[in-house]
Amino acid sequence: MEIQRIESYKDIKEAEETVLVLGYFDGLHRGHKALFDKAKSLASKESLKIVSLTFNESPKLAFVRYSPDLLLHIAYPKKRYEKFAEYGVDSLYLIDFTTAFSKVSSDDFIKNYIGQLRAKYIVVGFDYKFGHNRTNSDYLQRNFDGKVYTIEEKKFRDRKISSTWIRELIQKGDVKTANQLLGYSFSTRGMVVHGDARGRTLGFPTANLAPIDRTFLPADGVYVADVIVNGKTYRSMTSIGKNVTFGGTDLRLEANIFDFDGLIYGESIEIIWLDKIRDMTKFEGIEDLIEQLNRDKEIALNWKKDSHFH
Repeated sequence: MEIQRIESYKDIKEAEETVLVLGYFDGLHRGHKALFDKAKSLASKESLKIVSLTFNESPKLAFVRYSPDLLLHIAYPKKRYEKFAEYGVDSLYLIDFTTAFSKVSSDDFIKNYIGQLRAKYIVVGFDYKFGHNRTNSDYLQRNFDGKVYTIEEKKFRDRKISSTWIRELIQKGDVKTANQLLGYSFSTRGMVVHGDARGRTLGFPTANLAPIDRTFLPADGVYVADVIVNGKTYRSMTSIGKNVTFGGTDLRLEANIFDFDGLIYGESIEIIWLDKIRDMTKFEGIEDLIEQLNRDKEIALNWKKDSHFH
């Protein structure tokens, strides 16, 4: 897949007709995948290239009062690009959603952007809006020479699958359900840094992580997680939160990686969040804590994905 960062439609160079998929696509969940599945079936019939035009950051940044959450993502950029490629995109165009871009009229967007992208077919979601006038896919179909396919919402447990719902689930620690909506596992990358080295004295050595991406983090708690170290996957129990038993006040992300013994300071590893075991608890004594950690480890070791995960 080719990734092209553009500043305006003038930077777009497409030689042949395409199937164009439009949207923001933070997280590329199962609802989004339905759009790309449609694009693939259209493209394969006529040997067309699949292109997508999307934004680096949330369009909300151009409209609403800033809060740090607006700069957070469900999937870090590299993972997001991998998903676009996996879903069949040949060329990904990335543009910043600026005030200037927000002022482009619907007609100019169709003429300039869609025109330059050489779209024969366009695939959008049921709630797609575009242009300064916030027009919908009906307007797009009336003013575009090709055919527009509008994909219906995808549901899970009778609720629309959306990035908003996935963010809510992650932030309350329900990573298991979030993964079912995504269709793949939510993850966090972190660099291994020096911590208090207290886990080692308890018999549960941990890799302390400094998150390296602007992604959402799950709620405080202890989780079943797979950890990818140098391309190899290990099971772990991973905790996030303040180390309250020892009077900690800073947020800590620590992974107790099973069947792994090596010094990996300065390396970046990936935490694949699978399920929450429990909330963070303050223990009266070390023995209580160790007893609980042994129980947590047993749960993490025996945890298996539900068959309906995919």
